[in-house]
Amino acid sequence: MAQLLAKKTLIIAHDLGATVLAVLLAFVVRFEDPQLGERLALLPHVLLVFVPLAAVTYWYFGLYRSRWRFASLPDLSNIFKAVTLLAMTLLVGDYILASSGFYGYFFFGKITIALYWVLQMFLLGGPRLAWRYLKYAQSRHSIERHEATASLVLGRSAEVEVALRAIESGAFSKISAKGILSPRESDLDQAIRGVPVLGTFADLEQVIADLAERGVNVRRLVMTPSAINAPEADALLARARRLGLPLSRLQGLDEEGLRDLTLAPVDIEDLLLRPTVEIDKARLARFIRGKRVLVTGGGGSIGSEICARVAAFGADALYVLESSEPALHAVTEQLAVLDAPTRIEGGIADVRDRERIEHLFRQFAPDVVFHAAALKHVPYLEQDWSEGIKTNVFGSVNVADAAVAAGVRALVMISTDKAIEPVSMLGTTKRLAEMYAQALDAETAANGGSGTRLIAVRFGNVLGSVGSVVPKFKAQIARGGPVTVTHPDMVRYFMTVREAADLVLTAASHADAEGRTATGAGRRAAVYVLKMGQPVRIYDLAQRMIRLAGFEPGVDIDIAVTGVRPGERLHEILFAREEPMTETGIDGVMAAEPVFADKARIAGWLARLEEAAHAYDRARAEAVMAEAIPEFSRRQPPAAAGLPASSEQVASRAP
Repeated sequence: MAQLLAKKTLIIAHDLGATVLAVLLAFVVRFEDPQLGERLALLPHVLLVFVPLAAVTYWYFGLYRSRWRFASLPDLSNIFKAVTLLAMTLLVGDYILASSGFYGYFFFGKITIALYWVLQMFLLGGPRLAWRYLKYAQSRHSIERHEATASLVLGRSAEVEVALRAIESGAFSKISAKGILSPRESDLDQAIRGVPVLGTFADLEQVIADLAERGVNVRRLVMTPSAINAPEADALLARARRLGLPLSRLQGLDEEGLRDLTLAPVDIEDLLLRPTVEIDKARLARFIRGKRVLVTGGGGSIGSEICARVAAFGADALYVLESSEPALHAVTEQLAVLDAPTRIEGGIADVRDRERIEHLFRQFAPDVVFHAAALKHVPYLEQDWSEGIKTNVFGSVNVADAAVAAGVRALVMISTDKAIEPVSMLGTTKRLAEMYAQALDAETAANGGSGTRLIAVRFGNVLGSVGSVVPKFKAQIARGGPVTVTHPDMVRYFMTVREAADLVLTAASHADAEGRTATGAGRRAAVYVLKMGQPVRIYDLAQRMIRLAGFEPGVDIDIAVTGVRPGERLHEILFAREEPMTETGIDGVMAAEPVFADKARIAGWLARLEEAAHAYDRARAEAVMAEAIPEFSRRQPPAAAGLPASSEQVASRAP
């Protein structure tokens, strides 16, 4: 902190010293004795007013906020605005005050003010650009000295230029850009920051061969977002893997934030989806900053990402609640290394333990709760159905009741698209939890609307989460196959872990603000869903992943159709037919109003369900579920939904 203050003080001293010097030089160049001597004698009185005015002007235009090492056109633009305003101030003061009041003549004159403007621009902008060039030269020298990895940068010119500046600034160590591949032929034979555009994406092999002939062995490809999202991205990944070249993707691309740029390995997941849904991060920062946040299931795939986002957006305190000791240790260790002001706490607790949950909520007093603790694997819950009821239903009831009792502002319950017209224990238990939360939310709305907001967020399949299909397919491909698909016509919605976490935070921010207002039907938004585009056919996903790994489906690696498992269905649904849709006003996020029974009736169902679960009476439990959720009574036995569970037929070798 002291070092940062010292640097800022030096910058302020430089700028104000440059201001005094610019005025002095303008007089020296413009006037000769005796006019020069006369003005220099009076100049200290003018500077006593002008220098503080200049300091305020420089602060207003952000000259003290930007780092010289990253000086750029926006910084020069701010200098231009500040100096022009100061010159105009001198001109107005010279005409209104000096000539007619204080001195009876023009103290500066138009020529002197013009000279001041030129000198001030040079004295403020020149050192900044010189410092940036010095750092650039040092970076280039360091890259050459440390034998940096020869790399090609792929993408559109604007993104490539930012990537090259990041490399020059030292943001990426040991990376040396030897050439650029562009998606546009019009960029050929040009250069960006001294690095030539050697070809298009289609020329990858030829460009690498040409560079090798000149003694440059390319050992890495750096892909910008435009390259990741290009139609040729699949082929690029497969070709790069055949060439044995690692691919890195540029993360956090921002014209003004080179320090936030990072390189990460390109993985198959990066190429499986539509372009990532952009979330209003400023909105999330305003919502989370300064709040006390509690996350149940904080050690899971979704929970840990929510924790990381909460810390990144500046929460005052974060409590990670987790039933698994290893998972709790792992997530708190990861959060500890983040450069975030958030105070991190963690504790072992099971959401089934009502007294423990209530005690923790009273003790920590959270403002916002994200309830991610759940059992989620469909086959296990079909087998151990009573455990799903205890955790997903009654664990959620405990968390919701504790949140209301503790005066929490908003609770977000993580649900699933399987909760609509459910055919599985996972979907049914999640739907019951949604209904209870909606009943409680309606109760708080009836009491004035300022109490706890309780909402649900429905996810599709989350890429990269534990147990999701993509890691499974990757492991099967690595073993040489076969890749197993339960049904050739099964389709699913997909989203990334980051999208899932941002959706949860966005839903909470809306629910606690605009979402507190009832719609025309007198109900508030209760369920939020990310716009995930079109669902993906799992069989097509398997074929694409095999190709992205550099193999051919049915030739190098087989796809085996194994049959639909208990509790699975071919198509997932995001909203029930009777759920009224409502606008959120937030790009990429949909919402619906609740459809539920009153709290007293739900309480009756839950009491009977609890008795059935503790008695391990599945028939009684399913009867209660069917009464509460009529669609559940219409589910078909797994064998009727598709292929027999015992089949192990291998798909046709045709791709």
